Amino acid sequence: MKNRTEKAAPRRSTNILTDIKYYLLCKPPVKTLVEHNGAGTRTELGKSILQRTGVDVENYKMLNVHRVGIETPASYVFDELMRWSGESICWPNRIAKVQLQDESLENIKIYLFGINKRLFGLSLFHLFDLSSIRIQRVPAPSDHDNARYLLYECKGGYPIGVFSMYVRSSIPERDEKEMSQLFMMVSFNFYGRSNMRFNFINRIWEGIHNRVTSNIVYRIKELCEWKFESFTNE
Repeated sequence: MKNRTEKAAPRRSTNILTDIKYYLLCKPPVKTLVEHNGAGTRTELGKSILQRTGVDVENYKMLNVHRVGIETPASYVFDELMRWSGESICWPNRIAKVQLQDESLENIKIYLFGINKRLFGLSLFHLFDLSSIRIQRVPAPSDHDNARYLLYECKGGYPIGVFSMYVRSSIPERDEKEMSQLFMMVSFNFYGRSNMRFNFINRIWEGIHNRVTSNIVYRIKELCEWKFESFTNE
């Protein structure tokens, strides 16, 4: 029997090897990284983030933003983001396990390989915590772009900074063709509050992070478009 939709859902990862395959070895067919080469471009991007979320990222050395257009309404994408958990099909849960605290997206712990154990008093597999700064479930009264987002403080591990998943309606004046735009942003100091610079390590981390994030946002796109098309074809 022919499928009622031409789109397909992303394949679910079942183990560490498929996490590596889907999130590190595979490369999405579209470019998602928002480039900000040069201090001026970085400053403008920081101003946009401050205007839309109220968070100043200028004091953080790392700023990585990825964007993808999605052919579904922004509210539909946000509903999918609100299902984020340790079983999400769009997150490398076998490598970086998401554990919701009190079954809520307000507070999240991330564990390497899902191992939540202490050794000699140390939690060696605890990567970091996400504590909600704001979950904007409905657009603000002054917002004309239908924006919704999850915004977190990163702490308790290697990144000290902020993380956000942000979705808004597309802006035709910016040549955005899909119904909505999804942004995933992380900004932090890799070495905590230290000013140490290890550019080689930074480049390795950014390369890995950008490949994983690119796959995450593209898989969200695939999942939302597949679900939405299946729903509208019923």
